[in-house]
Amino acid sequence: MGLPSLICAFLLAACCCCRRVTGVPGEDKQPTPTPDMVEVEVGHTAYLKCGPPQHSSVNFSHVDWFLIHKERQIPIFRVRQGRGQNEPGEYEHRLSLEGPGDTLSLSQVTPHDERVFLCKSKRPRLQDHYIELQVYKAPEEPTIQANAVGIHVDRQELREVATCVGRNGYPIPQVIWYKNGRPLQEEENRVQIQSSQIVESSGLYTLQSVLKAQLVKEDKEAQFYCELNYRLPSGNHMKESKEVTVPVFYPAEKVWVEVEPEGLLKEGDHVKIRCLTDGNPQPDFTINKQNPNTGEMEEETTDENGILVLEPAQRQHSGLYQCQSLDLETMITLSSDSQELLVNYVSDVRVNPAAPEAQEGDSLTLTCEAESNQDLEFEWLRDKTGQLLGKGPDLQLNNVKRETGGQYLCMASVPSVPGLNRTQLVSVGIFGSPWMALKEKKVWVQENAVLNLSCEASGHPQPTISWNVNASATEWNPDPQTAVSTLNVLVTPELLETGAECTASNSEGSNTTAIILKLVTLTTLTPDFRQTTGLGTSTVGPHTRANSTSTEKKLPQPESKGVVIVAVIVCILVLAVLGATLYFFYKKGKLPCGRSGKQEITLSPTRKSEFVVEVKSDKLPEEMALLQGSTGDKRAPGDQGEKYIDLRH
Repeated sequence: MGLPSLICAFLLAACCCCRRVTGVPGEDKQPTPTPDMVEVEVGHTAYLKCGPPQHSSVNFSHVDWFLIHKERQIPIFRVRQGRGQNEPGEYEHRLSLEGPGDTLSLSQVTPHDERVFLCKSKRPRLQDHYIELQVYKAPEEPTIQANAVGIHVDRQELREVATCVGRNGYPIPQVIWYKNGRPLQEEENRVQIQSSQIVESSGLYTLQSVLKAQLVKEDKEAQFYCELNYRLPSGNHMKESKEVTVPVFYPAEKVWVEVEPEGLLKEGDHVKIRCLTDGNPQPDFTINKQNPNTGEMEEETTDENGILVLEPAQRQHSGLYQCQSLDLETMITLSSDSQELLVNYVSDVRVNPAAPEAQEGDSLTLTCEAESNQDLEFEWLRDKTGQLLGKGPDLQLNNVKRETGGQYLCMASVPSVPGLNRTQLVSVGIFGSPWMALKEKKVWVQENAVLNLSCEASGHPQPTISWNVNASATEWNPDPQTAVSTLNVLVTPELLETGAECTASNSEGSNTTAIILKLVTLTTLTPDFRQTTGLGTSTVGPHTRANSTSTEKKLPQPESKGVVIVAVIVCILVLAVLGATLYFFYKKGKLPCGRSGKQEITLSPTRKSEFVVEVKSDKLPEEMALLQGSTGDKRAPGDQGEKYIDLRH
């Protein structure tokens, strides 16, 4: 072996020996220590502490901070002599020094800040310290959208039930689906959950989860909702969506008749007949009614909603009804059981005799009859008063008097059906001459005014009314035994002198009421007079007939007397002021002598200190009575408008 070969062999052996001693480059590199975890919510401030807590009291005068990005250490901040300085870059404006220099604050944290940070301290000299920042953001309230089209239960494939969306969360929340409060798990050919997420420009996540399932008939009222589970520095949290239902379609298995209202029906009720099935959607229906003559089912006419409306219900609507349905998808026809509809009724109420009449002292029997499909009860009432006279079909009237006459009411009712009753009115006539309320009536009137005079009479046979005044009269009959006549007349001097007279007559006799007209003058126009008499329409009628005595109909009260009272008070005040003024001038000696109009000042030699002032007044007599002087001087007879005020004292 030559020398060159030996040299090569030696060098090769030396290299191998050296490699075994020193090892492969990088094999002795120390592993990166486990970083500390710092949790913070988006938008908040994160605090990064350099070193373990036992060094918190030491002043950090020389520290360098780095961001670890793809195994590269990027400087972001440094501390020199206890003062911090930002390095240019993305964190230039969000980092600041806290405390004795060992804490770095990062403001307005975003999801992009979820990284590992490195702190290297030379004074004091510490081991390199790694910090991992974990960022959290609660998602918004989840929204849920149900399948509005609906799901057929006879379809074998999985159909979309609902979609749940959770927006702007970090990290991605976990979704759980619920049906009727119970969590759903994925099941082959039964339940499938598909979730996807979108990363927004802000770094936040929007989660979308779709629930697919094969539903059954029992799910027609099932409540579905989704739940988002997420974590924050404070712990685990969750948010729930609202509950939704999904239209579930399934074929009908039976059909039936429904009647509204429920319970016993009567004539006059508003009745609806509809068909229903246990399927969804409801199929097309026809409603049939049995013909009572042929026994065949005949189709009835329904409204646009397929409802048979009976308004008002009548007895002929009673009978058997049946529904038929046709499922257009399966072309299956279903028929319901026949249901009987019964409309209860009361009809043909009649009283015998139909026009009862009797002489005073006689007896009279009234009989009431009616038709119904139920047991009947009868009641007798007086029409005007509503007084219950008796129960049963017969009403016995013994020893009748004129007051017995009038209208009676027979009511036929069905106790088992509330509100089912019918009535019949009958007028009982007791022979006699007409009844008048008054023999004489005084009416206060004004001359040349138009006056309405009214006269009322009753009796059997029904009376007629005539007037002794030639004027327009109107007569009407409120019931078969009463007549009312109204006379429209102009008040003339002749009418004031003669008055008016109304006469009611029938085949049994006649009766008269005299109406005396009294002229209203200024001396009678007092408030009390207006209140007690009234002016205008006069009514004379038989409103009270107790033992052949009557009372006058009360007239409406006139307007308030307040205006007249105020006028009187004002006049008193004016006269008082005038008297005080005259007395003042008298004392001053400035009162001139002479007459002005009807005012007079008289000085008597024997009564130097007395004078009298006459004041013209247009007050009515009853008002002037309030203005009497303090000495009690009275007005001369016939003096209607003058008053003397004694100012001597």
